[in-house]
Amino acid sequence: MLGNETTASHLEVVGYDEKDRAFVVKSSSGHVLKISDTFAEMFPMWCGRVLITADSEKWALTAAATATGLGTSVIMSPAEAGIEGTVSGGETPDGRAGALVQVYNRSRFDLKAQMILRIGQCVMTCPTTAAFDAMRNAKRRLKVGRSLRLFGDGFQRKGIVADRKVWKIPVMEGDFVVEDTFGVAEAVAGGNFLILARDKLAGLKAAEEAVKAIKARASDVILPFPGGICRSGSKVGSLKYKLKASTNHIYCPRLRAVVSDSQVPEGVSSVYEIVVNGLTVDAVKKAMAEGLKAAAAVDGVERISAGNYGGKIGPYKAYLKEILGN
Repeated sequence: MLGNETTASHLEVVGYDEKDRAFVVKSSSGHVLKISDTFAEMFPMWCGRVLITADSEKWALTAAATATGLGTSVIMSPAEAGIEGTVSGGETPDGRAGALVQVYNRSRFDLKAQMILRIGQCVMTCPTTAAFDAMRNAKRRLKVGRSLRLFGDGFQRKGIVADRKVWKIPVMEGDFVVEDTFGVAEAVAGGNFLILARDKLAGLKAAEEAVKAIKARASDVILPFPGGICRSGSKVGSLKYKLKASTNHIYCPRLRAVVSDSQVPEGVSSVYEIVVNGLTVDAVKKAMAEGLKAAAAVDGVERISAGNYGGKIGPYKAYLKEILGN
């Protein structure tokens, strides 16, 4: 039995295809599919975690959504970012509704710049908001609020909110409150699995169910792509151009008859990827397991696999059979 009984679904192994190197499994809905005997390759990136509060959850989430824009992949985005979830007023420093966001970058220097830009341009500008550090135990600290204070043009002043050192920056609405420093730590990026489906309708439904399950039953993670789903997975480098990344041609259904190394089985016409970043390896694996099981229950999903580069890019591996509890 793969999975555990505390989740909404489970997968039962009914066989193993040696030639195809895949488990044949039956989902809790009775749907039979294959899960490739492979792994997702993950790598470390620096992560900052910001708690945005506001007079209402609506405005906290509005600021969070704006602050995490253009944050899908560092292949071309200046950072990877996403909304982790919401927080009740009883758990925030100022007693107001909150939203947690995570921001990732390969270097601490670039991460600091991105946090300053995103908080300054997307949170400070949003009605009623404040920004607090949500990684208080981190040993590394970035002077984010201390840099943003200069926007106050000399009228800014120091303050304390629930034992946190903050800056109160005068704005037209009143004051924007931002914590003086923000913790950052090495986290995990690149957790993923691929949903290979009979058609786009089934594939998208499975991907949506995966996202829903991750948001409902996993924590400390973000899904950086639009709606949590990526339709344009990439590979390192390019076969033809001088690019650091290009389309993952082996998983493009339209190229199945064109390329010799296609990994798209016959009968599959749509592939979606779920990418997960998280504060720890275990958090990412937990999210992958919840999402994978939810996707596997959808009729029309023929196979679930994962993207890796033979272990050449990242030191962390999430074997599909292991994250589900073989």
